[in-house]
Amino acid sequence: MSEAGCAGIADPGSDFIALAHRMGAEVHPLVGPSSILLALIASGMTGQHFTFHGYLPIEKTDKIKKLNELQNNAHKSGYTQIFMETPYRNNALIQDMLENCDGNLNLCIATDITGKAESIRTMKLKDWKTAKPDIHKIPTVFCLNY
Repeated sequence: MSEAGCAGIADPGSDFIALAHRMGAEVHPLVGPSSILLALIASGMTGQHFTFHGYLPIEKTDKIKKLNELQNNAHKSGYTQIFMETPYRNNALIQDMLENCDGNLNLCIATDITGKAESIRTMKLKDWKTAKPDIHKIPTVFCLNY
């Protein structure tokens, strides 16, 4: 486990769990927080319908294409779009969103969930331009919707 993480949900723990099953070990999930759900709960966005996308593509062109897809999905379906980024690429991801997404899109940036420096804020993307956080190397979950 890591920062409010759950094995197999956006982390490599599923490999260890699969190995345990192959070895015949009993596997029992423990009830506890998931940073993904905690971010959604605290975002103020709908939890009735959401889609978790995991990590976004690394290559900038592919990442921007995926961001546009998430934005379109949020607009068409009303579903909250949840995703993560490798912590050392967080600031670049925020900049890509500011430069390529609709300013009226709601963005929740949920950092260091359950940690000492926890911060969970939701604002219109256009408002993040003047309040852009420095979240380099801080575990973060992002939520988008209209």
